[in-house]
Amino acid sequence: MNTVEKLKENYEFRRAYARGKAYVTPFFVIYITKNRKNAIRLGITTGKKIGKAVSRNRARRVITAAFRQTVPFLMPGYDFVIVARTRILAIKSTTAAEIMKKQLQAAGVWMIHETDQTGQ
Repeated sequence: MNTVEKLKENYEFRRAYARGKAYVTPFFVIYITKNRKNAIRLGITTGKKIGKAVSRNRARRVITAAFRQTVPFLMPGYDFVIVARTRILAIKSTTAAEIMKKQLQAAGVWMIHETDQTGQ
């Protein structure tokens, strides 16, 4: 199973915004860029428009749980910056994971496993 490293530095986020490809949903925006490491790295941004600290933390938890479900199927070597939007508070992590899967497949970073091909 792939491990996920955290993006922490401002320059890493700025690089993803500037050079990354954006995939937009009503619930979040995913910026995807290649990195030179053989790792999956995740950064989450929640602005004050989401709400107070409790709401922003819930949005981060939903995104983190959804991303964790998709990690085994992702190709290593990419940075993912996910920006929460206000509607993220209205859904659960399983719904967010389904939406995230569609966006990651559209981005071309989803690996096809045998279980995906047989429909199990």
